Amino acid sequence: MKTRVFSLHDIGENMNKHSLAMIIRYISVAPVIAFFLLTLLFAVKPTIIGGWTVYIVNVIFLTVLPLSAYPLQPLFPHFRHKGREGQRDLAMLMAVIGYVGAAIASIAAKAPFTALAVSLTYLISGLLITIFNKLFNIRASGHACGVSGPIATAALFLGPWYLLGFFLLPAVYWASLYIKRHDWPQLLWGTVIPWIALAISYFLAELICC
Repeated sequence: MKTRVFSLHDIGENMNKHSLAMIIRYISVAPVIAFFLLTLLFAVKPTIIGGWTVYIVNVIFLTVLPLSAYPLQPLFPHFRHKGREGQRDLAMLMAVIGYVGAAIASIAAKAPFTALAVSLTYLISGLLITIFNKLFNIRASGHACGVSGPIATAALFLGPWYLLGFFLLPAVYWASLYIKRHDWPQLLWGTVIPWIALAISYFLAELICC
């Protein structure tokens, strides 16, 4: 029986893979992808977002506010000493506040159909992930959700060519599996949830806008 001896090359390769996985995880967080989605929609078809004001308000609620949890964690005693778990809990809280704020702002400002549908999709996706987690004990992947939903949204409102974005999902899956944050069922649920949310949001946006 041979004993495997790990070399410096093995250690370096594992470290490089871990670094790559973490970079993918950082890039694919929902607030970052939300910024890319909003910017893409605004750049390609500004009228469907509703102009600079609606764009900036949505960026604040869907990107800036959720990401603010990371630098703000030390300021909140309840989350300060909980390490990564406290950071994650605060990020979820700030994301919920942001999603609710984006939906309310879109409705109050009578934003165009697409902007309203986007804000409602993030809100409903967040609610569904919470329901799956709390009621069914299924920890659906937020990263898969945060990438899958915007790709489907871009394809719906800008054209089917944006479905090619789904080729990015294997990298997100690999990163989560490699660092053991999620398993396959959690990744698949995270992928499907925003599609359901998008369908519900499209219907609700039609009711509200019409």
